[in-house]
Amino acid sequence: MTGIIAIAAAIAVFTGIGAGVGISLATGKAVEGIARQPEAAGQIRNVMLLGAVLAEATAIYGLVVALVLVFLKMG
Repeated sequence: MTGIIAIAAAIAVFTGIGAGVGISLATGKAVEGIARQPEAAGQIRNVMLLGAVLAEATAIYGLVVALVLVFLKMG
C-alpha cells in the first residue's frame, strides 16, 4: 500500500511540469506582444504576472496534496 501512496504523490507533484510549461508559454507570448506593441508593455506584464501566479498556484496545490498523502500515511 505504501508504494501506491508514493506513486500517487509522484503524480501529484507532476503538476509542477504543467505549471512550468504554462508559465514559459505565457512569458514567451508576453515578450512577443511587447516586441510588437511596446506601448502596451505595462498591461501585458500585469496580465502575464497574473497568469503566472495562477499557474504556479496549481503547482503548489499539487505539492500540498503530495505532502498530505505522504505524511498522513506515515502518521
